[in-house]
Amino acid sequence: MLPNSEKPSSDCCSANNKHVHDAIVREIRKKLPHDEELFNLADLFKVFGDTTRIKILYALSESELCVCAIAELLKMTQSATSHQLRVLKDSGLVGSRREGKTIYYFLTDDHVRSIISQGYDHITEDKETDND
Repeated sequence: MLPNSEKPSSDCCSANNKHVHDAIVREIRKKLPHDEELFNLADLFKVFGDTTRIKILYALSESELCVCAIAELLKMTQSATSHQLRVLKDSGLVGSRREGKTIYYFLTDDHVRSIISQGYDHITEDKETDND
C-alpha cells in the first residue's frame, strides 16, 4: 500500500498534471503479478461463482464428507455431486482420501477455509451494517 502522501490529487489526470501519478503507476507495475498468474487467479474465482460448489466448500469447511453425505445434504444426485467435486478437486480446492470403499472429501488447506470464512463474514457484515 502506498502512503497517503503519494496518492494523486483529484486533478492529477489533467494534461498538465499527468506526471503526478507516474511514480505510483511505476511502483504498482513492479508489484503486479504476471498475466498468467492473474489468469489463474481469475479461474480460481470462477470456481467460486457457482452456488452448488460454494455449498460443498462450506460443508467441507465444517467436516470431511463422503459423496453420498454431500449429495444428501445438498439434495442432489451422487452423479451431480461427483461432477462438482471433480471441478473443485481439479482446481486444487478439495482433496480426497480413501477408507475402504468410501472416498472422503476435504478442503485442501486453510487458505480455502479462510476464503470461504472471509467471504461469508464479508456478506454478513454488510447485512449487520444495513440493520444498524
